[in-house]
Amino acid sequence: MPLLAPDQREQLLANGRRSGRDHVPVVKFFNPVGIGTWLATELDADGDIMFGLTQLNDPPELGSFSLEELATLELPFDMHIERDFFFTAAYPLSAYAEAARRTGSITTAIRILSNGARAERGEGA
Repeated sequence: MPLLAPDQREQLLANGRRSGRDHVPVVKFFNPVGIGTWLATELDADGDIMFGLTQLNDPPELGSFSLEELATLELPFDMHIERDFFFTAAYPLSAYAEAARRTGSITTAIRILSNGARAERGEGA
């Protein structure tokens, strides 16, 4: 299964054409058997180089990474990097980066910001 759905690819490419803005993350990738979380906001026209927030070890970092590398990474137990089908971003990447910097974890930042977005909408946490 491809890591990106067609609509995600189009949104990432569109964001890539408007590089330098504080885009809302489009997709989250994760390692199901170890460390590794990626939030992507942009995809270069080459269809491979993505920009976003990554965490392989401490601390989380803004930067570029290869979609092809993620897609071909061989993990234990014949597993692969996966796309989080349930992830929906509520804030621009800078908010996730700041929360991840403060907490030391992208996943914790996502949980905190998701709870905040639900509270803003008047939903239970």
